[in-house]
Amino acid sequence: MTAQPDQTGGPAGQIIISVDAMGGDAGPSVVVAGISKSAKKNPDIGFILHGPEEQLRKLVSKRRVLDGRVAFRDCPDVVTMEDKPSQVVRSGKQTSMWSALDSVRDGEAHGAVSCGNTGALMALSMMRLRKLPGVNRPAIAILWPSLNPQGFNVMLDVGADVRADAKDLLQFALMGASYARNGLGLVRPRIGLLNVGTEEHKGRAELKEAHALISDFAEQGKFDFVGFVEGSDIPGTKADVVVTDGFTGNVAIKTGEGTANMIRDLLREAFRYSPLSRLASILAITSLQRLKKRVDPRRVNGGVFLGLNGIVVKSHGGADPTGVSAALKLAFTLAKSGFAEKLAARVASTSELDQDAAHAASQAER
Repeated sequence: MTAQPDQTGGPAGQIIISVDAMGGDAGPSVVVAGISKSAKKNPDIGFILHGPEEQLRKLVSKRRVLDGRVAFRDCPDVVTMEDKPSQVVRSGKQTSMWSALDSVRDGEAHGAVSCGNTGALMALSMMRLRKLPGVNRPAIAILWPSLNPQGFNVMLDVGADVRADAKDLLQFALMGASYARNGLGLVRPRIGLLNVGTEEHKGRAELKEAHALISDFAEQGKFDFVGFVEGSDIPGTKADVVVTDGFTGNVAIKTGEGTANMIRDLLREAFRYSPLSRLASILAITSLQRLKKRVDPRRVNGGVFLGLNGIVVKSHGGADPTGVSAALKLAFTLAKSGFAEKLAARVASTSELDQDAAHAASQAER
């Protein structure tokens, strides 16, 4: 699959990403700038752009690097941040978000990226792509800057659903391990279960049950279970994947973002305090730029919806071209690795193991 101005089809091996051009806070100009940035870096990526075709063609025509690499799907309607998911599911067929997901469902694209309404995107993704057999709750996984050699840890769920029982947490662990394997190149990821302490007797009943389930499935799932981890371990070196429910995960990432912004502002204020501090900032500019790049949230922009029949990446609504490009790169990397197929196989094997365990238990009771 590839993308041409008015049709799909082209060089074999090219990965096509379906893009909702209308979801971002700043409008389609930023999205087009992001795909242009991505196209310059990667000759093996093509795009299907969804939104008002006339408007999008004008934006794309200004960027020569996109010549012959973009197909268009004309969509008159847009999902706004204020739209309720139920409303979009009922009457959103003409929206760019709906169309972008249909391109994945119909096999035109290898994955979809949207900067739009998270709740609506998850609801539509579940309706148009469906959950993988055996998955109870999909999850949103994000990359969190860490001190590990790979530079990032995986954390899930961060907001797909505020609830999660023990079996859900087990599935999150398996899906998170698959993501770390294919997205970060970790052969045998280390899984940690987020709790209020590392002792096995601490935490809610479902966490204790999940602890036992994840431990039992570690060998079959080809990961190492390190047990309970705490909030301080999210950016640490104890685990590569941190598993939690969507409520806790979402609070954690919002707290992290707020803390990072506060530190940035305080650092800027400190370097402006006096002539000597301003001089110090000039002398330290190389180190400060290296630090800024290391923790730049734009470089890891994009939450992956796990547990669906297809790859869907949710970009931050306020993403700039660099952030959009990062989300596209993530979708490309996962698509090229065959992540969707590998995840489906992993979930299927887990369901079979679960059924075997249930059968063994019923036999033992007789």
